[in-house]
Amino acid sequence: MQANNQHGGRLNVAVRRWGIPRHDWLDLSTGISPWSWPVPPVPEAVWQRLPEEDDGLMTRCRSVFSLPEEVGCLPVPGSQMALQNLPRLRSPCRVGVPAPGYAEHALAWSRYGHQVVALAESEVDAALDSLDVLVCINPNNPTGTLIAAETLLRWHDQLSRRGGWLVVDEAFLDASEGASVAAHCNRRGLLVLRSLGKFYGLAGLRAGLLLGQPALCEQMHELLGPWAISHPARYLMGAALADKDWQQMQKARLRQARQRLTVLLAEAGMPPLGVCDLFAWCPLPEASRRMAILARQGILVREFMQPAALRIGLPASEDDWQRLSHALS
Repeated sequence: MQANNQHGGRLNVAVRRWGIPRHDWLDLSTGISPWSWPVPPVPEAVWQRLPEEDDGLMTRCRSVFSLPEEVGCLPVPGSQMALQNLPRLRSPCRVGVPAPGYAEHALAWSRYGHQVVALAESEVDAALDSLDVLVCINPNNPTGTLIAAETLLRWHDQLSRRGGWLVVDEAFLDASEGASVAAHCNRRGLLVLRSLGKFYGLAGLRAGLLLGQPALCEQMHELLGPWAISHPARYLMGAALADKDWQQMQKARLRQARQRLTVLLAEAGMPPLGVCDLFAWCPLPEASRRMAILARQGILVREFMQPAALRIGLPASEDDWQRLSHALS
């Protein structure tokens, strides 16, 4: 796992480092869809009034994720806000996090005095009895590895017998063929994070969900305080989740683009791994050199050190595809 919390999309840093103007960059570093859900005009009243919790958003979320009434459902200002505050709801304990994996999980738990243990997926079964909390990212960011729902529920069952938690970050799940465990969140100690930032291409909206037992969701609600998620974000979140036709179109074009990216990278000697349709994971001993070659041509990808690898997102236009193909060759 990387030792820092740097993220993709740091274009200003790339501009300074490589001396290329911002508008000349092709940013493939984030894993966010290059096609966003088409945001409609927001009614003036939505801007003028504070959000209200009985606005129908909860009902829509329950329908979309097939949630039984026993499952708590809390809209949050991005799943990041939930994941960085979850550690405040437990006394210091021993927490397993994926390695490699989204570094904010480890940072959040360590910040509040928990003992963090970095684990590869193959190490989880042997370590489970020594953990109080296990964090899983499904599919994983950055590797795109998918864990079967049956495996996650088995891990949760083992943890919950001792009062433990399984936290499943499903921020990228919409862009994969994986099965969500959201509908099982009536089980004690099973928590799921969802996001509109990746699949919907709405990272700037800062809208997500925490799913779990109602009492724990209420604790998070009290921690975040009133009106944590803005009225416009709630309004647009409900509309995006209801747009089934767009979601199907998005799935199809992401799948087609990822297949094209897979072929392109394989031809360049960088065969990718992972099943997430928003990005490709390319383990490479020479990752730093490859990243620099692309950067000198104004193409920004995400470099990882341990293990050495690149994460490469999807180009949006045909010109962008041709530019990437030329740079790789």
